[in-house]
Amino acid sequence: MTHPIAEPLRREVAATRRRWLVTGAAGFIGSHLVEHLLGLGQEVVSLDNFATGYARNLDEVRAAVGEEAWRRHAFIEGDIVDPAACRRACAGVEVVLHQAALGSVPRSIEQPLVTHAANATGFLNMLVAARDAGARRFVYAASSSTYGDHPGLPKVEDRIGAPLSPYAVTKYLNELYADVFGRCYGTSAIGLRYFNVFGARQDPEGAYAAVIPRWVRALLRGEQVAIYGDGETSRDFCYVGNAVQANLRAALAADPAASNQVYNVAVGERTTLNGLYATLRRLMPDVDAPAAVHGEFRAGDVRHSQADIGKAARLLGFAPTHDLAAGLAEALPWYVARFAPEPARA
Repeated sequence: MTHPIAEPLRREVAATRRRWLVTGAAGFIGSHLVEHLLGLGQEVVSLDNFATGYARNLDEVRAAVGEEAWRRHAFIEGDIVDPAACRRACAGVEVVLHQAALGSVPRSIEQPLVTHAANATGFLNMLVAARDAGARRFVYAASSSTYGDHPGLPKVEDRIGAPLSPYAVTKYLNELYADVFGRCYGTSAIGLRYFNVFGARQDPEGAYAAVIPRWVRALLRGEQVAIYGDGETSRDFCYVGNAVQANLRAALAADPAASNQVYNVAVGERTTLNGLYATLRRLMPDVDAPAAVHGEFRAGDVRHSQADIGKAARLLGFAPTHDLAAGLAEALPWYVARFAPEPARA
């Protein structure tokens, strides 16, 4: 098990055993949070409805942390759209790491009601349940999609534009609700605007799969990669270890000024899709795949995205440990183990 977080932070987490709730625990980021928390001696309650998460992700966590640590874990199969499931999950919890959501801009354009139910109603259910349970801190997954059509680069937290998708509307609504709960009820909430998080356990399947796992799997299988538009669309790709660090720092932040804020979680660099493809080919020199092709631009996509992470550094002590290349190098063995074709039998 790797620990892409600094030793002082690891010691701070491990020093006090707390009861944490991770929603979306069978998903990509959620399962990494569960793994690190259990590895640091914490008690963890997990909530997931398996809409986009997988039991196999939790199986991987169990194998990684061992049976002794796994006994400090309790799993609840439930949906955040159900207030009773949220109340049950929050009982006795000190810190909530709320990752459960229906991601994907394209999915939200095709299915706005389903997206709203999970990301808006579900979020409000979780806020109410955490408030009623007396949770000390509510950390939630916000999104860089909130910046919408604001043209400025790098993105700074207090300057946003008009949302470009139903998904972006729901994630901005999360921030508004969290802020109001702080004002009305004294809830201590911190939002983390993730920028294109990637790493092991990210799903390459389906129409809404993120670009990195989809491309890596295609290359491993010798298939052609399709790049949306001219390939000059750019993103601030953030390795999952950086997201784990941000969640832990947000959960334990003692400075009152750090609470009831939103923060960019990224590396602070910008990589084009063409640049990402070139990096993957460099890291995977032995794959035999045809040259990439360019297709249509994707509806609702922001053209360029890059974060200013100064606020997270200043108030949370956030310091990314992995840039794009380092994160890809660490994640590649996971993809190879799962998606590379079996060697041809003699």
